Amino acid sequence: MAHRVLLVEDDDSIREITTIGLSAAGFEVIAAADGRRGLDEFRSAAPQAVLLDVMLPVLDGLSVCRAIRADSSVPVIMLTARTDAFDVVAGLEAGADDYVRKPFEMPELIARLRAALRRTQPSVDAGTAGTVTLGPLTIDLDAHTVHRDGREIVLTHTEFLLLAELARRPGQVFTREMLLDRVWGYDYLGDSRLVDVAVQRLRAKVEHEPSAPELVVTVRGAGYKAVR
Repeated sequence: MAHRVLLVEDDDSIREITTIGLSAAGFEVIAAADGRRGLDEFRSAAPQAVLLDVMLPVLDGLSVCRAIRADSSVPVIMLTARTDAFDVVAGLEAGADDYVRKPFEMPELIARLRAALRRTQPSVDAGTAGTVTLGPLTIDLDAHTVHRDGREIVLTHTEFLLLAELARRPGQVFTREMLLDRVWGYDYLGDSRLVDVAVQRLRAKVEHEPSAPELVVTVRGAGYKAVR
């Protein structure tokens, strides 16, 4: 069955060309030209992934992303023509899993989209089965759930995979490149800001004091590691 993808893009030519390219690659595409319509389509069509322009009329892409994140962990890839690093980080902080700069090549967009969709699929790796504890956290690798003191912590798919990757190997230092490969599923097509912002969002949810993390710590000049 084809994956259903919501494309929210106000540029008519980009929206049409992207729809054609994704359809040819086997995706079912639902398209919207403004943020409000995109959010309505998201709620009615239940897509399995979202491609979301940053600059949208009626309701901007960051607001749409935040609204999606309030209800869902579906993969969101931001599409941006901007070159300012602040806008990329703002999209990731709003809850996006990845971003692609416009103009983009269809093979790159499709590769990012397929990688994002793979992250939502249950792992068949026997090494990921079972339960892992990290300090006060109980991480169920089968059910993709995290609990702290009996209370469930809601994570996106990407945040869960990031936590699970670190928690399975406490004390091991992971470089940003290693995490991009193991969590995002591609060999450095993205950049290290994906990892840094995802860690920041993860800490905000799992750490008692996110500004002084004790579970997911930074190893200066190297990367990140989990501490039991």
